[in-house]
Amino acid sequence: ETGSEDIDILPNGLAFISSGLKYPGIKSLAPDKPGEVFLMDLNEDNPRAVELRISRGFDLASFNPHGISTYVD
Repeated sequence: ETGSEDIDILPNGLAFISSGLKYPGIKSLAPDKPGEVFLMDLNEDNPRAVELRISRGFDLASFNPHGISTYVD
């Protein structure tokens, strides 16, 4: 609903998607909704984005993701 801001695809086909960026001067479709991170398995026949649960103690109310990157060790 609020649109994707960025995506990072791992070599194994898992995609992490940041969503919900709020930026001055850009219309937000959900101004009161915090940002989110989704996971999509591109290996599936019908991939669907699934919202990832963020750990307790994280300030979700102010979460405003701008970009995303992953580190593979």
